Amino acid sequence: MDPLISRRALNRATLERQFLLSRTDRGVVDVVEHLAGLQAQTPHTWYTGLWNRIAGFDPAAAGELLLSRELVRIALHRSTIHLVSARDCLAMRPLLQPVTTRMTRSVFGKRLSGVDLEELAEAGRELLESRSMTFAELGRELAGRWPQADPQALGQGVRSLVPLVQVPPRGVWGRSGPVAHTSAESWLGFRAPAMAAGELVRRYLAAFGPASVLDMQTWSGLTRLSEVVETLDLRRFDDGSGRVVYDLPDAPRPPEDVPAPVRLMYDFDNLFLSYADRSRVISDVGGAVLGRFAGTNVQPRMILVDGFTAGDWTYRRARGVATLNVHAWQPIRERDEVEKEALALLAFLAPGDEHEVAFFNASSMG
Repeated sequence: MDPLISRRALNRATLERQFLLSRTDRGVVDVVEHLAGLQAQTPHTWYTGLWNRIAGFDPAAAGELLLSRELVRIALHRSTIHLVSARDCLAMRPLLQPVTTRMTRSVFGKRLSGVDLEELAEAGRELLESRSMTFAELGRELAGRWPQADPQALGQGVRSLVPLVQVPPRGVWGRSGPVAHTSAESWLGFRAPAMAAGELVRRYLAAFGPASVLDMQTWSGLTRLSEVVETLDLRRFDDGSGRVVYDLPDAPRPPEDVPAPVRLMYDFDNLFLSYADRSRVISDVGGAVLGRFAGTNVQPRMILVDGFTAGDWTYRRARGVATLNVHAWQPIRERDEVEKEALALLAFLAPGDEHEVAFFNASSMG
């Protein structure tokens, strides 16, 4: 019989590996690699994710890593844009290629009828390596060769066939730019062997475990990972609801009563998007609140209190004043801790402004 692991123990193990029990002194690239990437389809909110995890985090220095090509933003897990190191970009994308292909063709497949996909990949790569382009620009260029095809589908078809990175200044702290792309190989200037599925599972467990096979598949978008798990030397636990969760033998699993500090998370933090069963971090009340966002691409910025979701936060700047609004989903006894962390976050997001924190209860959320 597998030993039991409680919900709180899963919570503390996850927070420890996510550097959310205490901030780490490790470097940005090291942290990004440990986390196996950060979801980063928004240009800048992921900086808050690193601020939550790294002591003394300097966003300008992190932005420079995009310019120096040590970090890139590319479609990977679940075919969504992730921030990863150059090494992981080239190693992970071939393994995760079927995910991007499946998801793109399910939407655009019929609109690419009659287009030779090998020719499309070659033509798209040649264009994007001559100059970076948005997908709209790429589609218009390709339509000259395939006038019968939908230009949008042509651009997205190249995205599914060729590993493409978003080029700076898009994503650089304090800057903006078009959503322009080029091939990962030309941008980085080297090639790397594809990562094996077993290594990807171990990387996931190091950052997110203990976890079930379904959790692993939810995070990556891959299927049939139970076959991979069976080949690995892993520990097994019963999560209390009959599900088996797996873990690396020597991974940290802190006691469930270890204190967890308040954290104000960014909107698309992988902590909330990398499990089939999110109850290890989503409170019962939070699950009901998040149901309102089902079927949308809206993800609230959630607040962790004692390791679990207790509310969300919004942020605005006007006339030299930066205000962080706390929306409590349930009574928060640790209000002073929340306010202290909110003021620290405001100092990070708007260092030259005056700072205010306002609290609202769930009944005033509209």
